[in-house]
Amino acid sequence: MSEHSEPERSQANRHREGRGGEVTDGRAGSEGRATPSEEGTSRLKGRPEPAERSEAIRHAVAVIGRATFLAAVLGFFALPLLWLATAPFDARPGITVSVPEFTLRNFQALLDNPYALTSLRNSLIQAGGSAVLVVTLAALAAYALSRARVPGRDALLYVLLLLSSVVTGTAAMVPLFELATRLGLIDTHLGVVLTLSGGLLPAAIFIMKDFMDGTPTSYEESARVFGASSGQILRHVVIPLVRPGLATIAVWAVANVWGSFLQPFILLRDPDKAPGAVILYTLYTEGGAPRLDLISTFSLLYSLPVVVMYVFVSRRYGFRFHGGIKS
Repeated sequence: MSEHSEPERSQANRHREGRGGEVTDGRAGSEGRATPSEEGTSRLKGRPEPAERSEAIRHAVAVIGRATFLAAVLGFFALPLLWLATAPFDARPGITVSVPEFTLRNFQALLDNPYALTSLRNSLIQAGGSAVLVVTLAALAAYALSRARVPGRDALLYVLLLLSSVVTGTAAMVPLFELATRLGLIDTHLGVVLTLSGGLLPAAIFIMKDFMDGTPTSYEESARVFGASSGQILRHVVIPLVRPGLATIAVWAVANVWGSFLQPFILLRDPDKAPGAVILYTLYTEGGAPRLDLISTFSLLYSLPVVVMYVFVSRRYGFRFHGGIKS
């Protein structure tokens, strides 16, 4: 049995070697040549599939596109601000951004203008008075609309908001001027404050009502149980809860009044009472050419109060609101 088996194995080995010199041992073959599954794994580890490569390329193109778009938008808004920050200190400012030839003579020339600093004071009076009036009346009206069940309450509020948007100050300037003339409010700060506040009040009430609706009524009920009056509840309970909303309305009102031109220009005759937006219009030569040195310097000083107010309110309240309560 063993004599016949040995020659047969030898013949089989020679037959396999004659077919190309391949390794005849099964174990050796498995060690010398990778299986199909191992080849697929190595191919996946070595290089990505075409679908993965195309997905990576699309992602990279999308990231580059977003970065390019944001850079363009940032440059569009940053260049005017950069000009505003450098032109007041340039001896010969132009309409393009350039390295300034440093000087402070532009500020001295602006101080020599008899109406420049006075106009900033007038702007503070008109913007501050309008903000106080709008915040006070909007808080009272919004609290009443939020708590009282008046028939047609929501319809009334939307009608007021719609009318304030459609009938703007420009369209209503003729009747407003006639009304201010009959009431003796021409050439007074009070006339400007009342006119501008009336245009801002409907939208302020609409915004403020959302804050009032977001305050829990359980606090008011508890205060009422302890004998607090409606005025005490409003002053000590509701107002502290809606302070972020009041700050929002105040900043919004000041920003609108600060840049208002038409109403003060029509209602005020005395240059000593004109706000900064009106005086800025006068910083031109007799031929109508703009004096860039005075305009840039005055614009820088004119924008600083609003920027400081916004930074202060943003640090205090963060402008992160949820209903009437700061989130």
